[in-house]
Amino acid sequence: MSKNLYTVAIIGVGSRGGNAYGRKINELPEQFNIVALCDIKKERLDMFGPEFGVAEAQRFLTEEEFFEKRRADLLLVTTQDADHVRHCTKAFELGYDVLLEKPITSKIEECYALLEAQKKYGCKALVCHVLRYAPAYLKAAELIDEGKIGRLVAIEATEPVGYAHQAHSYVRGNWRNTDESTPMILAKCCHDLDLMQFYAKSKCKSVTSVGELSFFNSENAPEGSAKRCTECKLVDECPYSAKRIYIERWHELGCPEDTWPTNVVASAPVNEDKIMEAIENGPYGRCVFHCDNNAVDHQLTQMTFENGVKATLTMTAFATGYGRRYTFFGTYGVIDLTDEGVTLREFGKKPLVISIASLLEGGHAHGGGDEGLISSLYNMLEGKAKAGTSLEASVESHLMGIAAEESRLNGGKLVYIHQ
Repeated sequence: MSKNLYTVAIIGVGSRGGNAYGRKINELPEQFNIVALCDIKKERLDMFGPEFGVAEAQRFLTEEEFFEKRRADLLLVTTQDADHVRHCTKAFELGYDVLLEKPITSKIEECYALLEAQKKYGCKALVCHVLRYAPAYLKAAELIDEGKIGRLVAIEATEPVGYAHQAHSYVRGNWRNTDESTPMILAKCCHDLDLMQFYAKSKCKSVTSVGELSFFNSENAPEGSAKRCTECKLVDECPYSAKRIYIERWHELGCPEDTWPTNVVASAPVNEDKIMEAIENGPYGRCVFHCDNNAVDHQLTQMTFENGVKATLTMTAFATGYGRRYTFFGTYGVIDLTDEGVTLREFGKKPLVISIASLLEGGHAHGGGDEGLISSLYNMLEGKAKAGTSLEASVESHLMGIAAEESRLNGGKLVYIHQ
């Protein structure tokens, strides 16, 4: 049976739009053909244009020129958070189907406005909650649905952001300031909120949340520290040093020309001179105690779902690793989910350990979730499957995040989502 070939345009050809989704799509020439790119940085267009085979005439530096007309069947909206709704709405108006990077928005009214636009123009949309498509996360859901632990009662989740990731993205980087981006509970944990709803199989009834920025500010700057890492006497010993996070880690990885996070700091192909120039002069070389950040560095959220399932989510910068940890408590057993795999502990039986290696097929980005997302995207376009992370489903988890931030800003006040 022959497959349809879909033309693809990308707006925002950075870490996700170019390196991740763009390259995954470009590896499937029988299903997708990338024909147009838009980005505010010319070096990105110069890099990905030739790689994806996009003609110079179809590479755009401004959204105004790019959106003058529809240029493909599908548009990847992988721009900054504050741009998502504007770009997705324009895409619907032009008749694009859309792959939309998360988070959608931090505003309730924009969530509903985007749903109305999709309904009006009849376009398909998939939101990039990639963990929903990762084999280990799907396996946990399968075991729950099979009743292996009886009735699901509670979920306990930890998102250990990691000290280096926090410093890169939420202190120095694009998500450091909620006035310019989205609250961290949405920017980092909309994956987790989406998963909570997915596992609970219910809308969320109420949320309470506490958290703050407790460490990354001038009050905690070490004595004698400088405003920039390369000018600081602590550059070789501070764990948050840009030299240690970017240059030393880059050497540990074997000096790759294009990998996160150095490909965000310096344009690919990355080399040490580019990284050094970036941390000497750019935002990623600032001392973490002297930035314009206001994103929280820890937040604890409790959720009650309409069907009675309870959930807790702990997000913290103060961890060494980046791997999420979930525990599902049921009336007849417990499931543990980590980066290593899934462990089923039925009461009165020996534990069943299912390794991540036995679940993965192909690439490992987001535990195989990136591959699963693109596969689901194609099936959605073909009309073969309903999108698991449809716009409608994803709006529900965003309402949870918006409520969590409202609660946090009001000292942990209980917030009801559907009133």
